[in-house]
Amino acid sequence: MGLLSLLWMAIVGLIVGALARYFYPGPVPMGWIGTMLLGVVGSLVGGLIGALFSRGKSGFQPAGFVLSVIGAVIALWLYLTYLR
Repeated sequence: MGLLSLLWMAIVGLIVGALARYFYPGPVPMGWIGTMLLGVVGSLVGGLIGALFSRGKSGFQPAGFVLSVIGAVIALWLYLTYLR
């Protein structure tokens, strides 16, 4: 994994995390680094959900982006409910 891959993962994680915070009801006390980590974790959760229904498609998929946001909302709910 190269430096550009890590940078791309951070940018996409920040976008996905920001969307998850937007869709989550109520205030979310989290900075931009936490939002980025939320997006990366959400992408992993969304990828696991997508792997249950997909047959190994790779590359950028719009459904994968949507599942990343859904996974980030699930991760945010778990964080705010159980870990905080």
